[in-house]
Amino acid sequence: MSTAELTESPKLGPLYLKAAATAPLRRGASAEEDLPGTEYVRSDVPVDREHLAEYNRICGFGTRDELPLTYPHITSFPLAVRLMTDRDFPFPLVGLVHVANSITRHEPLLVTDTLTQRVRLAGPRPHPKGIQFDVVTETGVGGRTVWTETSTYLHRGARNESAPRQEDIAEIEAGQPTAVWKLPGDLGRRYAAVSGDRNPIHLHPLTAKAFGFPRTIAHGMWSAARCLAAFEGRLPTACTVDVEFAKPVLLPSRVEFTERTAPDSAEKSFALHSTAGRTHLRGRLHRNEAGDAA
Repeated sequence: MSTAELTESPKLGPLYLKAAATAPLRRGASAEEDLPGTEYVRSDVPVDREHLAEYNRICGFGTRDELPLTYPHITSFPLAVRLMTDRDFPFPLVGLVHVANSITRHEPLLVTDTLTQRVRLAGPRPHPKGIQFDVVTETGVGGRTVWTETSTYLHRGARNESAPRQEDIAEIEAGQPTAVWKLPGDLGRRYAAVSGDRNPIHLHPLTAKAFGFPRTIAHGMWSAARCLAAFEGRLPTACTVDVEFAKPVLLPSRVEFTERTAPDSAEKSFALHSTAGRTHLRGRLHRNEAGDAA
């Protein structure tokens, strides 16, 4: 693996233009092929307090010195896009589907921390609907790794019914929700402005329809963040959260959040459903040994 040090965050606008221009040239890859071995590293990453405050408002977090569990995903996202627009990356960026996400926190990150973030690729491997791969991110403070993330993406291709399915998080039945949230039609544009994720399916009904959606859809990582905001003040110090993204959340809409705790368990389950009972997201939150009780 080769390591490339970046002194500033990649500019997402030019990267998206590059992704659109090179999409026809990207041939894809099989599950037997290795992905590029580049790792991008950015050190001395400060936390922008105004940006953090806007992220907190959009995702439902309160104002605290502790960073939301999902926030390092935002600061590392430009590095991930840089990886997925490099010349030797085989898949077109537009059209990739974010199917799952896993975050492990060893200790809380604070707004006063200066971060070092490392991003690399892993995989690919078969998926029933194509090929999936991971973007792996490590965030460090003071020379120690305190936060890791695996974002799993799907490149749609030939169906492979023998491939293992992603779904391994227990389903929660719809009904009797813990909370109901009303989502505005401009949520995708608002989250795109703070996250940098300007996939056209999130921005305008016309561009969403061009990709087969009846309306704009919410970002999966907004859904994950909004669910975790419901646990604010109750998250263990050291924890792992796994989420799987199922049906997209159309905007505007109303969604139902449900959380469950198994008796004598260090694990909580949660889900996001439509009011018609369709599952948008399923997740689990696990207290790691070094953490406090949830």
